[in-house]
Amino acid sequence: MPPQHEPHRRRARVAFSEAAAKQLQEITREAELHALDRALVVISVDPEAGDPLPGTTDGVPLRQYTDDVEQVRVLYFVTALRTVVVVAYIEV
Repeated sequence: MPPQHEPHRRRARVAFSEAAAKQLQEITREAELHALDRALVVISVDPEAGDPLPGTTDGVPLRQYTDDVEQVRVLYFVTALRTVVVVAYIEV
């Protein structure tokens, strides 16, 4: 009997809020861009990788993904259909 495979799941598209887009423009070091890119890949593959932030009960919970090795913190929310991850804040 062939092994059972998990159904192919599409990656969520990553979009940036206006504030996060401005933060992204200010990142100039290649190492920081690489670290942020890795974090965004993790979030796009698994939008629930981050932890919900306490106190966000207004319908769309804000989540926080931190990578202590790469020193990256991303605040984001996921659209209802889990097709888009909207990045609200970047810290590298």
